[in-house]
Amino acid sequence: MTSGGVGAVATTGYGGAMLLVKTYVGPSAVEGVGVFAAEPVAPGAVIWRFDPRFDLLISEAVYRGADPVLQALLERHAYPSPGRPGLLVFEADNGRFMNHADDPNTDFSGDSCGVASRAIAVGEEITCNYREFHEDFELLPGPAEAPSDGGDD
Repeated sequence: MTSGGVGAVATTGYGGAMLLVKTYVGPSAVEGVGVFAAEPVAPGAVIWRFDPRFDLLISEAVYRGADPVLQALLERHAYPSPGRPGLLVFEADNGRFMNHADDPNTDFSGDSCGVASRAIAVGEEITCNYREFHEDFELLPGPAEAPSDGGDD
């Protein structure tokens, strides 16, 4: 499913037909890496639209039958498809690096697109509220909050 270059993190340019604005991936103050605007984005602009040519729909059965490395990738970067029970969405573009925020600069409450909820400046991280499309979302602990293995450092 993910043959060729899954680990390419520092890509730039258009996100194809999925992300509809120029973006790049870089270090994030929110979590690890994030997706950032490479051009100004106006309020109300459609920034992402589901495109079945690039946004993969993966059944829960395929997920359950996948090897542990692929399952870990999907747990980190896929999410339940709104309106399509039993399917996960895996984005092939920089959208998979979009981090959660309780007060995001986008609105993904629609079924198949996301819009800028306010102006997004060049270099600003693009964030979304995962709860808008993933009702069971729970924020994973970051490195600082992760449980200790009990050993001394």
